[in-house]
Amino acid sequence: MNTRTSAVLGLASVLLSAVPAAAQNFPTDDAVIEAIWNEGMENSQAWTIGQAMLDSIGPRLTGTPAVDRANEWAQTVMSGWGVEARIENYGTWKGWERGVTHVDLLEPRVRTLEATLMAWSPGADGTLEGGVVTFPKVEDAAGFDAWLPSVEGNFVALAMPQPSCRPLSSYEEHGTEAQVEAVREKRRAMRVAWNERLEGIGYERADLIAAIEGAGALGVLWSDWTGGWGSRRVFALNTVFGAATTTIPAVDLSCEDYGLVWRLASMDQGPKLRVVAESTMMDDVPVANVIGEIRGSELPNEYVVLSAHFDSWDGGSGATDNGTGSIVMMEAMRILSEVYPNPKRTILVGLWASEEQGLNGSRAFVFDHPEVIEGLQAAFNQDNGTGQIARASAMGIVSASANLADWMSRVPRDITGKIDLSFPGSPSGGGSDHASFICSGAPTFGLGSSSWDYFGYTWHTNLDTFDKIVWDNVQNNATLVAMLAYLASEDERVSRDVRASVVNFRTGEPAEWPTCEDGARETTARYR
Repeated sequence: MNTRTSAVLGLASVLLSAVPAAAQNFPTDDAVIEAIWNEGMENSQAWTIGQAMLDSIGPRLTGTPAVDRANEWAQTVMSGWGVEARIENYGTWKGWERGVTHVDLLEPRVRTLEATLMAWSPGADGTLEGGVVTFPKVEDAAGFDAWLPSVEGNFVALAMPQPSCRPLSSYEEHGTEAQVEAVREKRRAMRVAWNERLEGIGYERADLIAAIEGAGALGVLWSDWTGGWGSRRVFALNTVFGAATTTIPAVDLSCEDYGLVWRLASMDQGPKLRVVAESTMMDDVPVANVIGEIRGSELPNEYVVLSAHFDSWDGGSGATDNGTGSIVMMEAMRILSEVYPNPKRTILVGLWASEEQGLNGSRAFVFDHPEVIEGLQAAFNQDNGTGQIARASAMGIVSASANLADWMSRVPRDITGKIDLSFPGSPSGGGSDHASFICSGAPTFGLGSSSWDYFGYTWHTNLDTFDKIVWDNVQNNATLVAMLAYLASEDERVSRDVRASVVNFRTGEPAEWPTCEDGARETTARYR
């Protein structure tokens, strides 16, 4: 660690932890920092931006008309702030539009089930009615082939049922140690047995789906529980099986309702479902990023990039994944356009498409704009929910650690709270759009938020909706990002020296610096 890094880290440690909040709203005498604070904290537009995005436009699944509406809306909003905004096409994706989903249990009793059509699933012409068969326990392909005729005219339940939809945390709070261990072991044993069941049929999973479709099934039923109360993950079926249904609906049921239907079928109690599953399949459609710029007044060919993915899954509204990150970056641009309209370097916001399918939008941007990477001063990415930013990493750019610490030391503690600064950190090979930039060795900073039950309840679920957002956190984050963008714009050029040895941050094992990849320019086989 060099002398400057050591000194600045010490300064940051003092400013972020030791000075009383009331005494350090503005740790340095900087009129722009004070103006950003006043605009971001006293005149925040985050709620207004988010309400329009999440309630009116809604989720932004790749390839859907909602994405086009969202892109046009974002361009219009940013243009209204005086930000140069454009919609930048980079490829195509399969086109699809959701319609109405409604599922009722008709026999042996009547119940309306919590259900939704899965992403990019075919719909059905009219109302479907039929029984339910469960995925078989067979020893080989011959046994599966013998079972296969039973699917004709029925819905096929393909997911492992949960023994209980009560979260383990509930057992830990209210039960005995023996009960906790028993439910944990039962779930483990069921997963092992289920995997053996899948392997026993001798089919590749894509071939399994094709065989079920070909045998005349009405549709498939799925459920991927998060482990929390009242939520389910709503993935496209192909993220599990490797290929989506191509001719019949794939319907996701809540943990509770899927378990009900499975038990009725497995106990020969004659469940019968009525299913309305509407969707429109379309030809491949253009996909695009939304780019906004405030042009630099002194160094226009050097860039500070504010990064968040705009796309989402569509079981909910895409609120915390990644509506919140998009709101933060848009609001930061609004603040900067008000109080720092003539930045030293160009400040660019990227609202990326198709992150959920492999960082496609941001990767394509990096390949299409080598001039941005060459001139990149700093990129800031946020993508993990509604919590206040609690972690910031230099991601393996050694000297950038000193810059980040310096910038943080100049930000009011009321915003920074207790941010854990990771120096020098390690580069990310995936997970979010920072990976698209850091692979080039350009200064990139990952901004991680505190949990707020992200993975248990809102990540990729039907509960990822507007009401889950904690707005003072989003307001703080947007104000912080605006300050970091300003400070990065004004600072000396950030060095690109990378750490000599890379460590996998998940395993602690040695690793290679990640390699940059172009984004998929058309629908990949996995999603066909």
